Amino acid sequence: MHPAYSVILFTSASGAGYGLLVWLALARLSGAWEIGPATGLAACLLALVLVTIGLMSSTFHLGHPERAWRAFTQWRSSWLSREGVAAILTYPAALVFTAGWVWDGVSATLMMAAAAATLLLSLVTVYTTSMIYASLNTIPRWSNGFVTPVYLLLALASGGLLFSAALGLSGAAGMSDLLLIATVLLVAWVVKWYYWRYIDSATPPSDTGTATGLGHLGTVTQLEAPHTSENYLLKEMGYQVARKHAARLRRLSLLSGLVVPAVLLLLAGALQGPVQIALLLVAVISGALGIVNERWLFFAEARHLVTLYYGRSV
Repeated sequence: MHPAYSVILFTSASGAGYGLLVWLALARLSGAWEIGPATGLAACLLALVLVTIGLMSSTFHLGHPERAWRAFTQWRSSWLSREGVAAILTYPAALVFTAGWVWDGVSATLMMAAAAATLLLSLVTVYTTSMIYASLNTIPRWSNGFVTPVYLLLALASGGLLFSAALGLSGAAGMSDLLLIATVLLVAWVVKWYYWRYIDSATPPSDTGTATGLGHLGTVTQLEAPHTSENYLLKEMGYQVARKHAARLRRLSLLSGLVVPAVLLLLAGALQGPVQIALLLVAVISGALGIVNERWLFFAEARHLVTLYYGRSV
């Protein structure tokens, strides 16, 4: 698929925002981490900004963005619609949760309820986002059991890096806390690595013979291409990235998204003060670059079954 930058921004930014909300909600519900009121407020506002930017960017690639509201009406059958509904439902709970860090008008009971709702709805929203792609049987590299876990885990990983910076600003970033976030980061990228192994080795569900219904007659080949030049379907549905470039970009994703942030987290765990905060901020930036690179590959490496009619593989 042709990697639309708006969708890359959408999935990367909103995933990090929802992931950060999950970590903040866990901090409030469990009491395991001490986040200052001002830092908690700033972190929640940052998460909401990321979520909003992501959701708004998802409309940029539409031919008529002003009609995006119609997507909400198809929630019975469309994962895209369900994602929109879940995102909208998350806002009230997240806003109450955000206000509760500094406003005494939010009681302790209401704050805990808002934290629980924010956590659950954030995870549901990321899940529905993943299902937009995982439900497409016409794109084999998306229609598999790895896509949803990857989306959820990478959201928690990117949100966890932001949460580590919040801990650092609150003076509560201990080695055990940062080691936990590094472990989530490791698990997320290990699952992603297995996803790459799977799509590289999976047997294509169809070929030119099954697509045309002529396979029973023998090997089906094309005498000539349907078009003399690239058309819309090939540009959008059959975008191809060279295998050697894909391998290089995967290594870059692992380096930027996993290795560098993990090392920085461990170094930060042994330090305190401004140096620790600086290391954690660099880890956030590096992790974000890894996620954006991974998400570009997620779209670039996927090919629609319609390309079989053009003599290409999936």
